[in-house]
Amino acid sequence: MKIIRNIENIPEDLKNCIVTIGNFDGIHLGHRELFRKLVTEARTRNTKSVVITFEPHPQKILHPEMRPFFMLTTLDEKLSLIQSCDVDAVILIPFSMEFAKTTAQEFVENILWEKLRLRKLLVGYDYAFGKGKEGNAGFLKASGEKLGFEVEEIGAVKSDGMISSSTAVRLAILDGNVKQASEMLGRPYGVTGTVVKGYRRGTDMVGYPTANIKSEKVIPAIGVYAIIAELDGVRHSGVINIGTNPTFGNKEISAEVHLLDFKGDIYGREITIHFIARLRDEKKFNNPEELGRQIQKDIERAREILSSWMTDPVTKQ
Repeated sequence: MKIIRNIENIPEDLKNCIVTIGNFDGIHLGHRELFRKLVTEARTRNTKSVVITFEPHPQKILHPEMRPFFMLTTLDEKLSLIQSCDVDAVILIPFSMEFAKTTAQEFVENILWEKLRLRKLLVGYDYAFGKGKEGNAGFLKASGEKLGFEVEEIGAVKSDGMISSSTAVRLAILDGNVKQASEMLGRPYGVTGTVVKGYRRGTDMVGYPTANIKSEKVIPAIGVYAIIAELDGVRHSGVINIGTNPTFGNKEISAEVHLLDFKGDIYGREITIHFIARLRDEKKFNNPEELGRQIQKDIERAREILSSWMTDPVTKQ
């Protein structure tokens, strides 16, 4: 898959292509269906499939007061997931306050038509772009009739009766409903972060070695979850506690992971956590011994839930 970072230097073989545009945060089932139709259409017409997206996410520029901004995918993750859909090329447009002034008409005429000479544009059911969100489906169809390209609006994809959207996925994760989020994504939600040292109370006082992870992506709601962790390409089952660890009176929220049947130093290393199921809410225990007994129950339940995941692909497509 080609990655184009300069719209002034688009290769000739990408001209007359089939295009889609969007932020595509999360690459959920709706996005994947859009890409499937994009690739199918391009192959039918013997041309290239092209995804246009923006970096950074426009909301990070337009609303800098939103901190943290709850991203579902890093740029590398997004590109990798798009590539897995067999898309031919991604055009990354740097998003800035200056670019935000671009009108929908300017975008269509100067980029889609002048730079790409697209043959067809596919858009999601609710997508709009350009200054003031002028670039809706109606505007695009009128522009296509004028300039000479087709426009098709792709309907919503539902999972268990709920429309798969980045907002819906984000809200499910923030609510701790990782199962629902996974159903809309078509894979378990994952977070990659660096292992950092925490209070070490899990090791020193409870008897279960733990490590904290730091990540820039959205973290599920406070609670205890069964997870699959990937470390140096090796898969481990585990349990993660997201919260303040109230038994010890902490105030700062942390994500503390315990890998089952694992021994070794992982501090400073990169780890990917796939959230499989929520086990329970976080609660305060009377003493470390009581906490230790509950952790053992969490581990036993996690083993039951995760047994099939140790053999099946984690990132089910």
